[in-house]
Amino acid sequence: MDSLHTAGIRFAEALQAGPPWLEKFWISVTSLADPKCVFTICFPLAYFLDRKVGVSVLWIGLVSEWLNVVLKWFLFGERPFWWVHESGLARKQLVTLRQFPVSCETGPGSPSGHCMITGAALWPLVTALTALASRHSRSLVVKLSPFSAYVLLLLAVGLSRIFVLAHFPHQVVGGILTGAVLGWGLQGHTPATRTLGFFVAAGLALLLSSLVLHSLVITAGIDIDWSIRLATKWCSNPSWLRLDTRPFASISRDTGSALGLGLAASFSLPRGGRLDPWQRLASALLALVAIQVLHRFLQPTDVTLWYGTNFFKYAIGPWLVTFLLPRLVLSLTPPRRSPHTD
Repeated sequence: MDSLHTAGIRFAEALQAGPPWLEKFWISVTSLADPKCVFTICFPLAYFLDRKVGVSVLWIGLVSEWLNVVLKWFLFGERPFWWVHESGLARKQLVTLRQFPVSCETGPGSPSGHCMITGAALWPLVTALTALASRHSRSLVVKLSPFSAYVLLLLAVGLSRIFVLAHFPHQVVGGILTGAVLGWGLQGHTPATRTLGFFVAAGLALLLSSLVLHSLVITAGIDIDWSIRLATKWCSNPSWLRLDTRPFASISRDTGSALGLGLAASFSLPRGGRLDPWQRLASALLALVAIQVLHRFLQPTDVTLWYGTNFFKYAIGPWLVTFLLPRLVLSLTPPRRSPHTD
């Protein structure tokens, strides 16, 4: 593995040696492709495009993120920003690498969560857009444009993760392939049961299975927090270490989102409360703003309290998107008149 890691370090050096203007581009890409964005941006936009697609994006996102955490616990993937020091490569050879505020991920590195979760969650959206393009155009270029954009996006995300020293190339490739397979496989298995009980049970299953696996690994004498210690040791700036990069931050997000889907299933818009295109657009914009405000509000420093607050935020998000904000838009816009009213 050392030769594979060394080759990855040299590839990262080549990327960082590129034109200076590319630095902002790579950092922007890696920030926009953060798995959190699946829940806070992709889900609202997909939901107001098509309800089933939106639910599928959120469901696949939370399942694939849970799987990513489990894989990271058992694959023990290194991250470049600490491996280059722990391996002694930085002492033996000249290495010119820089860290960035988004470099200091605290979980294990394999496979890339950015690539795996984004690739899986966007699959139903890409499929829906491909079907829409096929219905409205006979051009092969138009039909293939959603999938082409999907491939280019994942390629850019992968390169950005290598650039910021969060992942090695083989971890990026593994994340992309795993994400695409998961998206394809889970797309047809989005829960048809829209009940609170089902999603509460799903959230509990994700939480309890994570706790059991975590306990089993510790019982086996494995140091499961090794990556947090290495990240803390080798991060250039302690303020760059974030709680939301820890494995249980993902678990709290996933279980909260599962509960949020259950809450969304328990509420419905009033009879005849279907949104027209302009109302969908207004609801989508409101949802994006409201969720960003929600996630900037309440940032406790205590770890346990932070996890609880994180769970609450992701539980309330789907309810805001699917019920509260559309109802608000319906109440603020005049009812549509029937063309036969006169």
